Amino acid sequence: MTTVHTDQKTKTVPRHVAIIMDGNGRWARERGLPRVAGHRAGTENLRTIIRASANLGIEYLTLYAFSTENWSRPKAEVTGLMHILSDVIDRELDELNEEGARLIHIGHLKGLSKALQKKVRHAIDLTRGNQQINIILAFNYGGRDEIIHAIKAMLKDGVDPDDVDEDLVNQYLFTRDLPDPDLVIRTSGEQRTSNFLTWQTVYSEWYFPQVYWPDFDEDELRKAIEDYATRDRRFGALEES
Repeated sequence: MTTVHTDQKTKTVPRHVAIIMDGNGRWARERGLPRVAGHRAGTENLRTIIRASANLGIEYLTLYAFSTENWSRPKAEVTGLMHILSDVIDRELDELNEEGARLIHIGHLKGLSKALQKKVRHAIDLTRGNQQINIILAFNYGGRDEIIHAIKAMLKDGVDPDDVDEDLVNQYLFTRDLPDPDLVIRTSGEQRTSNFLTWQTVYSEWYFPQVYWPDFDEDELRKAIEDYATRDRRFGALEES
């Protein structure tokens, strides 16, 4: 793990933070707005959290933006989410690239329009060499779907069952070559994993702030990091006496 000095105190900073950006719809409803307005407000928050994460020394930031189950939502909402992703790429890509952010996608591009698929691939290619922070966008992603995809790929490759171990499975996942999350944050107070990084989060620390995602600001992120710094991660082992 990395350490940074904040307020003259040494803070333990997780290398990889993953966020389930929950509560956009409720944020909008409490303000008498349509759900899509909440999602748009949530995207406005991305820049703040990405910059704050980079300043804190977080190397990998995974954002759960759209699950494989989200296709079952009302068509108007799904269409709105696709437009929002397209708009975010158009508005933020150049600045993120200039600031050294590398964009990575996990999940499936299938289901997105050809134009949106092209934008996502362009963003990945443009930022491939950047090293300031890695932003992993989980879009059209599901943890169980990822594992099924890995099993199918292993069968297709004729993998010998005796050769299957954790390292091999990792190489067939969407997240191959990425470290597992140290800290997972789910905003809005809900305490569910929601099919997010099912394999990768078995020993992650979880944090459940009450605030909705559009209100999850830099101060809230710092609170999560400070809470993480108090955790004793043993990865299934017993603490030595």
